[in-house]
Amino acid sequence: MTDGEVLLAQIEEACRRLKIAQSTFGRQAVNDGKFVNRLQQGGRVTLQTVERVHRFIESQGGPSLRSAVNDASALSPAHNFRFYDNRQKYLMFVNTSSEKQIVADRALEQLTFAQPEPPALRLFDGGSGDGTVLARLLRGVHRRYPWLPLYVVAKEISAENVRLMLERMPDRFQEHPATVLVVTNLNYAHAPWLMPGSPVAASAMVWEEVGLTGDKAGDFEEAIAGLQSFVERNWQVEISPGSGHPLPRTPAVLVLYRRDQRFVLDSILPRRGAARADFDLAVLSHAYRARSPIAFKATTIVAPLVRALRRNGRLMGVQAYGHDPGMEIIREIWPSEEPFVHGREALMREVATALGADARRYHFHEASNDEALFRFRIHTLQSEVDPKAEIGSSTLIAAWNAASYVAQIEDARLATVMDHDRYLEVTRETLRRHGGLWFNDEAFLISRPADLHQVMSGGARPSHTEENP
Repeated sequence: MTDGEVLLAQIEEACRRLKIAQSTFGRQAVNDGKFVNRLQQGGRVTLQTVERVHRFIESQGGPSLRSAVNDASALSPAHNFRFYDNRQKYLMFVNTSSEKQIVADRALEQLTFAQPEPPALRLFDGGSGDGTVLARLLRGVHRRYPWLPLYVVAKEISAENVRLMLERMPDRFQEHPATVLVVTNLNYAHAPWLMPGSPVAASAMVWEEVGLTGDKAGDFEEAIAGLQSFVERNWQVEISPGSGHPLPRTPAVLVLYRRDQRFVLDSILPRRGAARADFDLAVLSHAYRARSPIAFKATTIVAPLVRALRRNGRLMGVQAYGHDPGMEIIREIWPSEEPFVHGREALMREVATALGADARRYHFHEASNDEALFRFRIHTLQSEVDPKAEIGSSTLIAAWNAASYVAQIEDARLATVMDHDRYLEVTRETLRRHGGLWFNDEAFLISRPADLHQVMSGGARPSHTEENP
């Protein structure tokens, strides 16, 4: 079921129980008699509207969301995992924090160790989101390798994220003509090879190759805008009834390049069923849910990308670390909350186990907290967090959104606390105490040395510390 279908199912059940028409439900719940009709026609709703619907159902004797979150089995998989993991929360976080810029800059640091081989420098961006990291990374790549052809695979399951990412790409094609950009919704085990795992899925895969005409950013912008209907049609998702994970309905690959560079890029362009997976750099930024089992993270996400590295290739992973003011806010509301259960060292050990005997081909870099941890902030004016000044509501909402987003608090639990002002009071006190709001991330690094003797003697976990991840 899609997010809208889940909400409609809840409304229909409430209407049957209360013996009222859907128009009556809309008027009483959100003061809009046509609300349910618009939702049935595919209309979008905000998180605040969803919360109002849930509060109305609870007020009429429906199942309590507060009880449901204490019993995960009471929630549908779609609701439990990422029900209405909406654009407002994600985009507010991206646009009010410095995290994406720092991640891109750290990825660029790793490129200083790359030793590209003909015919191209090859990059993989896992979970591209709205393309903020990718665009900044590609600008940095152009500064360092202005004449080197680029092969870039961006894995993203959300149609909205793909649209936003592609909107950032026209100037990249203009500045760096020899670029091949591949966008796919395949899972991590198959995305590096651009090939689904089963023959049935492979036969159903949509493969679209587009040569962009023109030589100016405006030309490419127009051509990319024309692909919107293709993306909307082929980047649809459904929710797994078992795990609650979003799954692509149609395996899809979109290959973009400049048509006037077709001759130069011929040896770089991927062919259906014969794509190379040998990356100089793979970036995994928050590619999995923090609470997911460690075996799932290692086996289905990290290990396949490690296998997709070429000689001297590197994988840089980023995940939340906690122990920061953001978690202070969360624990004031949920004292026992502990979302970040698997640190980088435990994860890399699990990845080595997942790789089996092949783990000896790779270097699992050890790093101290001083080297691995980095801090990012929520953008605020100094006057906004002055102890003597009143903090504006927009700053409080942005800070609360960031804290709950980083901690990956489900919408059902958020709904139980956002109908009163305590969460804003806690956020205000934390901002004043720290003079702002910041978070800790940790980075981990796995590389494939060209000389296997570098790792054969030390196994999968060398005892010495390498350069900063």
